[in-house]
Amino acid sequence: MKKWRNCLALLLVLGLLCNLSALAESEVRVSFLGPAGTYTEEAAQFFFQNGEDLEPEETVNDAIAALLSGEADYAVIPQENTVGGAVVNYVDALIKATDAFVVGEVVLPISQTLMGVPGATLDDIQTVCSHAQGLTQSAQWRAENLPDAATQEMSSTAAAASYVAETGDKTIAAVAAPGAAPLYGLEVLAKNVQITDANKTRFYVLARKALEGEALTRAVLVVTCEANRIDDIILELHDAGLEMVTLHDRPEGSRLGSYHYIIEVDDDGGISGEQIDAVCDEEGVRFAGCFNAVDKPAEGE
Repeated sequence: MKKWRNCLALLLVLGLLCNLSALAESEVRVSFLGPAGTYTEEAAQFFFQNGEDLEPEETVNDAIAALLSGEADYAVIPQENTVGGAVVNYVDALIKATDAFVVGEVVLPISQTLMGVPGATLDDIQTVCSHAQGLTQSAQWRAENLPDAATQEMSSTAAAASYVAETGDKTIAAVAAPGAAPLYGLEVLAKNVQITDANKTRFYVLARKALEGEALTRAVLVVTCEANRIDDIILELHDAGLEMVTLHDRPEGSRLGSYHYIIEVDDDGGISGEQIDAVCDEEGVRFAGCFNAVDKPAEGE
């Protein structure tokens, strides 16, 4: 049943995007967290399969800025990982992007790989670099296999692979996506160094206009309120027939006890405008888009 729903969601998403692409006079441009070889690029490649122009950006804020300025038609950004949880600075970026809407979601299986320069071995490695999430996801493996190695945080897993390649230092390794190794001329030192084989990351696809349609089963809401009001919002979601999928909170920034919440909700029958209106009538609730979620199958599935 889950595979059927996933296939149906993928067909609906691709159909909607094909319709949007057909209306465009120029090639569709997609910004994403770069450089080349990131998991975000992999998510973008899976979601966009019609020859779209994928443009790497140095940061998530840069990817969103390219979207809002019109330099890109879509932006793809990470949001949450099974092991590392919400990526808080990326959640903050989404909260601030009041003119951006979520139009798609990709759930990507994450297989972290340890890689180094040609000729390096595990015995050589003294420093492991990666994105903060890559370091978190590989912490257990490193404790068992490289207990004395230092860590160095990078802006992305691909940036870590690029850095190792540039240094040419056999004592430095990167934790990155498997595809980054051939891309940057590195050798794989160890595969599947993540804590669990169930490791997945959720990515949002953003646009400047919200999608409309009766077949969209997910929605994102941004709520700004005091903590003692969030129960009322959740009750309103329940009364509207919406099931909560995720809930992330971030400080509102002006007073203690006040927060921004990103809430993703689901209705298998399709989310209606009436449901969204009912929830958005609550003070502090902002609609941030309707969409369908798709899972990229793991290798071998």
